[in-house]
Amino acid sequence: MKPVIIINMKTYNQGSKAINLAKKISEVDSKIIIGVQPTNIFQISKLVKNPIYSEHVDFQETGRNTGYILPEAVKASGAKGVFLNHSEHRLDLETIKKTAKRCKKLKLKVGIFAKDLNQAIELKKLKPEYLMIEPPELVAGKISVSKAKPKLIAEIGKKLKYPFIVGAGIKNSEDLKIAVKLGSCGIAISSAITTAKNPKKVLKGLIS
Repeated sequence: MKPVIIINMKTYNQGSKAINLAKKISEVDSKIIIGVQPTNIFQISKLVKNPIYSEHVDFQETGRNTGYILPEAVKASGAKGVFLNHSEHRLDLETIKKTAKRCKKLKLKVGIFAKDLNQAIELKKLKPEYLMIEPPELVAGKISVSKAKPKLIAEIGKKLKYPFIVGAGIKNSEDLKIAVKLGSCGIAISSAITTAKNPKKVLKGLIS
């Protein structure tokens, strides 16, 4: 089975730059899941075939809730799913539960980030489509989780009893191979692609 590849574009690029990066990712592989800022969902979803995920949503209902990002809004803009609880945007468990429930009711797929195995064990009860485990200290770091903590990936594979994806510092095909070999269904990656001078070349090398 082909590994799942998730690229979280974060807030590295805005407007046309974000759109151009999404196009380049799509030219390499239209199956890659792309996480984008809510403000970019509508344009990007019209231009690429990739599944587009909102980097965050809130659980609030439609109506008098100024300033919140609603699941209804991202779905209407073209999002196929959402990300919750990234290490750069942590949520408490009750908020995650309420938000995931709202999204599932709207048939939005849910990807939830966990900081460690213990949190992942708790979050798997919500049955997210993607459960992504990223040690916070390695996010955007120089050393990947595959090289820094291979034993952790193996332990997750044995104890979690649920499909999972790993991320944090992932950079190349070797990182991907190690992660999959140790039990991961795929990888979540960001800065290695979003800050690259030639993102298509890096991405092709990653999935070659």
